[in-house]
Amino acid sequence: MVATGAGAALPLPSLFHNASAAAAVPEVTIKWLEGSPGLPAGSTWGTPWPKGAVPKGQTFALAAADGTAVPVQSWPIAYWPDGSLKWTAHAVAAVAPAESYTLKAGTAAAPARPVTVKDARNHVDVDTGVIRVRVRKDGSELISQVWRGEVEVARRLRLVNLRQARIDDDEESTTQLDRYTSDIQKVTVEQSGSGPARAVVRVEGRHQNKKGKAWLPFTVRFYFYAGAESIRMMHTFVFDRDGRQDFIAGLGVRVGVPMRDEPYNRHVRFVGDGHGMLTEAVKGITGLRRDPGAAVRTAQVAGTRLPDISTWDTRVSSRVHLIPDWGDHTLSQLSAEGFTVKKRTKKGYGWVDVDQGKRASGLGYVGGVSGGLAFGLRDFWQRHPTQLDIRGAASDEAEVTVWMWSPEAGPMDTRFYHDGLGQDTYPEQLEGLNITYEDYEPGFGTPYGIARTGELTFWAVEATPAADRLAAMADAARTPPQLVNPVGHLVAAKVFGGLFAPVDRSVPAAKAIEDHLDFLFAYYKGQVEQRHWYGFWNYGDIMHTYDEDRHVWRYDVGGYAWDNSELSPDLWLWYAFLRSGRADIYRFAEAMTRHTGEVDVYHLGPWAGLGTRHNVQHWGCSAKQQRISTAAYRRIFYFLTADERVGDLMRALVDSDKTFMALDPLRKIRTEPYTPDPEALAIGLGTDWSGLAAAWLTEWERGGDPIAEKKLKATMRTIAAMPNGFVTGEGLYSLSTGEFAPAEKKVAVSHLSAMFGQVEICAELIDLIEMPEFEKAWLQYCRLFNGTAAEQTAETGAAFGNLILRQGHSRLTAYAAVRLARDDLAARAWQEFYTGDGYGPNLPWRSEKVATTLNPTEEAIWVSTNTTALYGLAAIQNLALIGSKITGP
Repeated sequence: MVATGAGAALPLPSLFHNASAAAAVPEVTIKWLEGSPGLPAGSTWGTPWPKGAVPKGQTFALAAADGTAVPVQSWPIAYWPDGSLKWTAHAVAAVAPAESYTLKAGTAAAPARPVTVKDARNHVDVDTGVIRVRVRKDGSELISQVWRGEVEVARRLRLVNLRQARIDDDEESTTQLDRYTSDIQKVTVEQSGSGPARAVVRVEGRHQNKKGKAWLPFTVRFYFYAGAESIRMMHTFVFDRDGRQDFIAGLGVRVGVPMRDEPYNRHVRFVGDGHGMLTEAVKGITGLRRDPGAAVRTAQVAGTRLPDISTWDTRVSSRVHLIPDWGDHTLSQLSAEGFTVKKRTKKGYGWVDVDQGKRASGLGYVGGVSGGLAFGLRDFWQRHPTQLDIRGAASDEAEVTVWMWSPEAGPMDTRFYHDGLGQDTYPEQLEGLNITYEDYEPGFGTPYGIARTGELTFWAVEATPAADRLAAMADAARTPPQLVNPVGHLVAAKVFGGLFAPVDRSVPAAKAIEDHLDFLFAYYKGQVEQRHWYGFWNYGDIMHTYDEDRHVWRYDVGGYAWDNSELSPDLWLWYAFLRSGRADIYRFAEAMTRHTGEVDVYHLGPWAGLGTRHNVQHWGCSAKQQRISTAAYRRIFYFLTADERVGDLMRALVDSDKTFMALDPLRKIRTEPYTPDPEALAIGLGTDWSGLAAAWLTEWERGGDPIAEKKLKATMRTIAAMPNGFVTGEGLYSLSTGEFAPAEKKVAVSHLSAMFGQVEICAELIDLIEMPEFEKAWLQYCRLFNGTAAEQTAETGAAFGNLILRQGHSRLTAYAAVRLARDDLAARAWQEFYTGDGYGPNLPWRSEKVATTLNPTEEAIWVSTNTTALYGLAAIQNLALIGSKITGP
């Protein structure tokens, strides 16, 4: 038995207990995820509260560890059904960071320099107290000007795009590039700074060329924090072509930087690997045949103002005009393993190679001793091909372009990867599924409607930053500082179904499981690096299945390649973070959430709201389903960060029940004719309903949306009314009433039904909504899935058949054990966990070195992502639910 204590599993009766009366608002210690950052940093995070503990309208104060009041802005992002606060978001102003903070009930301190917003007819002006920014409401310039004090530091920030009509597959290139720039259609002040620590301005539009042709819709959010010298920019675009024509040949953000200083007082900086730095002047006065003087050379290398030219050695000062001005610089990261830097004097003249490196930080700077602009792109090398351009630094205005897709890389190839192989009919396509695991269908392997979100930061600085300050900026660009809650508070708030407890190694059996969990995460983290799971569309995903003969993952075999959230690795990672607080797990899960919510889901077109099953290409499979787009995979990240883009993704799913009119998920295997009927849509009670329920639940929690609440409760009630509840498998759903029609007593159980977030969503629903009949129906499913054929037949009229994923379903048995207070089910759950069809305790639990592959790597041929995700979730949830009943293998 596990002893109860701070790190122990909670006893069975207390796990789902909720206080009937509100208690005093608890105080919460908030810390930086990776430790205190090197620069003043604004940050936004979410904090959960136990049911009934914090009344609606509660105000909050923040204090540093030494008791100093810290300005904070707070707002609600989720409510419990009783109206009390479930999650609140908080933003801290850009002040000198403390090691930790205490969040408590109270009145927030006002920042010394608050952020203010003025929403005018043609523009929005934002003032952080350090910089002033004008956001335009029309035209191509998203930001027209950035001032620091009275100095204009940047101007005309706009989006740029190069379009290529087709891809040349031979040596003769005849394709012309078409240039597009941003065209603003709508500007919204999403948060005004009345807090007054944070303001958010949202800009929507599309890319347009000189002839008025448009494509690539975009949404850009600008984030401003009180006291900040920086602007955070979240850039999202949606790909609105079918992938066979019109290719992205460049995608970036361009901004002008006024250059006021003498060329020898102007500087260019790139930060490479680590804190390695390229430090250049536009007109270099070091290394010359004549020496201008040590003080002059030292100042230029440091980036400070040079002594007046009249004090230089005249053999240099009289010949300054004969020293070239290097106005153009480029850093290109075309792969995860290498970047190059080159420069030239100006357009029309030859490039000079500067240096090379492995993985650039994505941070650059151009400016002078009277001010300049630093700019950074997150995941710079991970999302290659990327590029940083500086042009015209010797002129009155330099031009910076941060390329999210480098023009030097050639066009982005979005074409489907094979010709169909003659699979023109459903029977032929099912045959293909039986050999390559690819669910192919003509016209379905399209990227039309997928998206990608990137994060940029711009610093308007008063002078060329010193090396240590630039290094801190590079760190912030790579890994934006994030504040987080302690594990104990996350557990005590009983959010996300109460399905996690702190890591605890106090019992040998539990320690063995914890060691196995650590191995699996370390292995996948290592595989990302060793197998180079990087690239613009790929970063954040992992592979599905290993090929032990080639010693590679099956990157080129149909449905065995990219995982696309199959069996919920997203949830495994997020629950692993919630119970550990580990920064490396958080960042891994964050990258996956950014990828799977954007790239693996359609945001435009007839399949908007649906995701794509695993495939060689993220959009390649013809199975477009709720199980991939489910809000269950985004909820945790959203509530931990209050991230508006992820909030958009979940809100867009609220009406995704309508997608069942556009596409029948079971069209290839139905044995009877079926035509979608808005009053009788065939919707599965597993992967389909759980995705819908996750979206409805999230929308209801976020603001009490009555339609979402109605649909959620109506489907819960009508599922429970079916004679066999969830065991029925599928129901006929009405779009108008949000209800399932009465169903006959039948048995249709799939091993996949509960494995895409249904376990987690049902746990949350039962905790939130008093509906005994729904709980009874869910507990029946939980008890019987791994039950005996005799038990299944006795209750439902038929056995479920030869089901798999028994280890992953052991957590359903554990849940039933808690809710029904049955020790026999707890014992059965641990037996299923150890002896099911997943990972057993007697596996090697180690990897082996492989030197015969393209790069030296490690492999564990017994590891598969399906099993890893389910083992991880079963281990985490069983330890939380029935850790006090743990037995050895």
